[in-house]
Amino acid sequence: MEIFKIVILSLSGLMLLFVGTMRLSNPIKTYLKNSGIQLEKDVDLLNEVRGVSSVMLCGGILILLGTIIPQLRLTSFVVAILIFIGFAIGRSVSMGIDGKPNKQLFQGLVFELIFGAANIFCLVNTLV
Repeated sequence: MEIFKIVILSLSGLMLLFVGTMRLSNPIKTYLKNSGIQLEKDVDLLNEVRGVSSVMLCGGILILLGTIIPQLRLTSFVVAILIFIGFAIGRSVSMGIDGKPNKQLFQGLVFELIFGAANIFCLVNTLV
C-alpha cells in the first residue's frame, strides 16, 4: 500500500507541477492547446491566470515533497485533495450555472475527480 500512496502522490504532484509551470510560463499558448480557450493579452486576466497557476505549481511541489519526506505525506494528501476536489467542485458548479463546457474541460473534470478520489482513498487508508 505504501508504494501505491507514493505513486498517487507522484502522479498528482507531477500533474500539478507540469500544468502549473506551463500555464505560468505561457498561459495564452497553454490554454489554447490544452483547453481550447483563447486568452486575450489582457494584463488583468493574465495576472489572475498566472496567480492560479502558481498555486498549482506550489501545490505540486508540496505534494511531491510528501513522496520523499514521510512526515509531509499526510499534508500532501490533504493539499492534493483540496486542489483536485476544489477544481472539480468549481467546474461542477459552473456546469450547473453556465452549461456544459467543451470536451477538453470536461476531461479535466474527470481527471480531477479521479485524482481527488485516489488521494482521499490514500488519506483514509493512512489515518486508519
